[in-house]
Amino acid sequence: MFATSRLLRLATLVAFATIRAARAATEDLSIYTDNNLAQGWENWSWSSDINFAATDLFSGASGSSLSVNSTQYAALSVKLEGTFPDYAGLRFDIAGAQPDLTIVVQSTADNSQSPNIALSSISKTVVDGQFSSLLIDFNDLPGSGAQLGTGTWDRLTFQAGGNGAFYHIDNIVLVSEIVVTPQFLSAEPLSNDVVAVTTVGAVNLTDVQVSLNGKNVKVTDRATYNPVDTPAKTINYLKLASPFTTGNLSISAGNATFSYTLPTVQYASIVPQVNHTIDPHVYGVNFPTSASYIQHLGVTISRWGGNAVTAYNPFGGFTNAGNDWYFENRVIDNGQADDWMGWVHGAGSDSLLTIPALDWVSKDSTSYSYPKSVYPDQQSFDPYNGDAGNGLFPNGSYVTPVPAQTSAYTPWNSTLAKTWLSNLANKPLMVAIDNEIEITSNTHQDMHPDPMGYDEELARVIEFGTAAKEVLPDVLVVAPSTCSWWYYWTSSIGYTDNAAHDNIDFLPWFLAKMKAHDQSTGKRLLDYLDIHYYFQADTSANDAAAKALRLRATRSLWDTSYVDESWVGSNPQNHQWNPTAISLVPRFKTLIDINYPGTKFSISEWSSTADTDITGGLVTVDVLGIWGKYGVDSSTYWATPDEMGPVGLAYWLYRGYGTFFGSSSAQVNMATPNPDTQGLYAATENGKLSFVIVNKNPDTPIAFDLANVPTGQYFVRHFGGEAGVAKWQTTITLKATNYIVVPAYTAAFFLQK
Repeated sequence: MFATSRLLRLATLVAFATIRAARAATEDLSIYTDNNLAQGWENWSWSSDINFAATDLFSGASGSSLSVNSTQYAALSVKLEGTFPDYAGLRFDIAGAQPDLTIVVQSTADNSQSPNIALSSISKTVVDGQFSSLLIDFNDLPGSGAQLGTGTWDRLTFQAGGNGAFYHIDNIVLVSEIVVTPQFLSAEPLSNDVVAVTTVGAVNLTDVQVSLNGKNVKVTDRATYNPVDTPAKTINYLKLASPFTTGNLSISAGNATFSYTLPTVQYASIVPQVNHTIDPHVYGVNFPTSASYIQHLGVTISRWGGNAVTAYNPFGGFTNAGNDWYFENRVIDNGQADDWMGWVHGAGSDSLLTIPALDWVSKDSTSYSYPKSVYPDQQSFDPYNGDAGNGLFPNGSYVTPVPAQTSAYTPWNSTLAKTWLSNLANKPLMVAIDNEIEITSNTHQDMHPDPMGYDEELARVIEFGTAAKEVLPDVLVVAPSTCSWWYYWTSSIGYTDNAAHDNIDFLPWFLAKMKAHDQSTGKRLLDYLDIHYYFQADTSANDAAAKALRLRATRSLWDTSYVDESWVGSNPQNHQWNPTAISLVPRFKTLIDINYPGTKFSISEWSSTADTDITGGLVTVDVLGIWGKYGVDSSTYWATPDEMGPVGLAYWLYRGYGTFFGSSSAQVNMATPNPDTQGLYAATENGKLSFVIVNKNPDTPIAFDLANVPTGQYFVRHFGGEAGVAKWQTTITLKATNYIVVPAYTAAFFLQK
C-alpha cells in the first residue's frame, strides 16, 4: 500500500509539473492597470455604473482604479480581442464590503465557461476602503478545485448577486506562472479509524502524528486519491491502529496542527426491512450541459423548461425570455428541443419537455416588444441593443399601452402543438403544460397582459394536455408548474378569484377539477401535480446566520412542526391546516389523497439558494435524501448546477459515475434527532446497504452509533470539510459501527461492498 501510494504521488507531481510548464508559455497580460482597460480589451459589461478612472481609492502607485456599481445580477465584463488559453491564473486587487460576486472565465466562440467562482470562495475578508490582493489558480479554481482546462478563453465576468454589488478593483492581470507552496490544508477524522489528510504540493506525510486523548496512535496504512478533474489537491487516508472515541483528537502535519473534540455518540438504527421505492426521477436537473455531465452526476430526468420556453417556437427555433431579458426574441440557446432530447436520451436520462400553452410564440430571432423609438420613457434598455427596453416606466409600473403581440410574436394553439409533438423524432417521458403561466401577466406581460385566473389556467392545462396525449398516448402530463407558495393558493387576480371559487385555494381546487374532468372522459389526463419550490427565508446575506438558516430550512420540506422562518410563518395567506408550517411533501401528498388520489407529486424547480457555497451543497444532499425518504416522484434542480461545484457534488455523491445510493429507502430511527444540524438517510439495492450522513455544523464533528449496520468493507464518497469543496472517495473497512465520525460541513456516503 505504501509503495503504491508513493508511485501515485510521484505520478501526480510529474503531471502537476507538466501542467505548470504548459501554463508558463507566455508573459503576464495586463487587463487593467491605470485609467482604462489595457490595449486589446473591450468593455462588455451590463447594467453597471463603471468609472474606469476612479481616484477616490486605488492600489499601489497606479493613481486610479475601476469603481463598479452593479445592479441585481449585473456585471463588470471584459473581452480580449484574441484568446488567453495558456495563462496560469488571474490576479486582481479588490476593495468592498465583501461584495457578492461570481467570477466566470468564458469563451465567446463556443459559449463555454468555467465553473462559477464565488468571491467568498477566494476570500471572506474583503473589506471596504482597503484593497485585498487575490489570485485565482486556473489549475485549482476556488470553490471547486476544478481545472479551467484548454479552451478559446477570451472573456472575464464579475457578476453581482441578487442584491447587486459595489466595489473597487485594480491591477487586473493574467499571470503566466503560479508557484504552489506545499501545505497541509486539512486533516480530519472520518468513519471509525481514518484520518483524511488533504494537501497541495509535495508535502512530507511521514511526519504526520496522531494523538487521541493524549496517547499517540500509530498509522498502519495509507491510501492516496487524486481526482482526475481536480488534480491540484491530494487526499491521503491514514488508517489508525485504534478506533476513534469521545475525547480530544490532535493531528500534527508539518507546521500545522489540527485539533478536534470528538463528541458524545448519537444513537440511531437503520431498518432495511421497513422500506419503500425511491423513484429515480428525483435526481433531475434543468438543462444538463452535456452527455458526460449526465453520466458523471447520474442525472435521471432532464427538464426543458423555464420562462423562455413559454415563447418557444419549435418551427423556427426562436424564443423570448420575457422580462428576464428585455422581451427580446432570440434563437433558442440549447438547440431545438427534438435534437436536445435526442442527445439527453442517448446519455441515459429521461426528459421532461415543456409545451408552450399561451396564444403566441416568438416569430423570429430579432424582434422585441418595447422599442425605444416607440416607448422612449423606460426604466432601462439592453446594453447590447439600446433600442430594446424592459417594459417598465422609471417608477417600476408597466409600460402602456400594451404593444401589439404581432410585433414580436406569431399565433400558437393546440393544433400547432399537436403538429410539433407528432413529428418529434425523440419522444419525451413527460410533458409540462407551460411554465408558471399563473404569473405570465408579469413575466410575459407583452404576450398576456391580463392576470390569469383559476378557470383560464385549468382550461389551458386541459386543452394542451389533451393535445399532447392525443399524439403521444404514453406521455405523462405534468402540471400546473406553479411558481411559489403564494400562488399555490391563489391566482394573479387575487383573493377575489378564490371567493369566486367557493374560497377554495387554487391547487386543491385544481386537483379536484382535474379529477372531475378525468372521470368525465374516462381517462387520466393529469399524471403529476407539479410545483416549483424555493425556500422563502431570506439567506442572501450569506453570513453565518444566513448559512445556518439555509441549512435548517430544509425542514420546511417535511417537518409538520417547523414554523417557517419567513413571511409564511407569520402571514401565510391561505385556508390550509397549520398554514405557518409549510411541510411541503406531507402537505401535498395529503392534498392529493383528498382531491385526486393516484396523482404523483413532482417539483420541477427547486434550489439550494447558494450554488457556489458549501452550504448550498449540503442543503442539496439533505434535499435529495428527503425526496427519497418521503416519496417524492420526480424533481429537477433549477437550473444547471456546476458539475464541480457544491450542488453538482451532491448529485455525484448519490449517483455519480454509475454508483447509486439505492433503489429502496430504508427506515432510519434516531434517538435524538437534530435536523437543524444533521441528516441521516439510508437505502438498499441488491441486498447492499448504503447511508448518507450530512453534517451541517460549521466547526463540529458528529458521531453516530448505527445499529443494524453491518461491519466490513464500504465504498466511501465525501465532500466539504476544512479543505473546502472537493470530491473524494476511497474504500474503507468498518470494523465496528458504534462510533462513525463525519467532519464539520461535510457530506459522506457509505456503500456496503
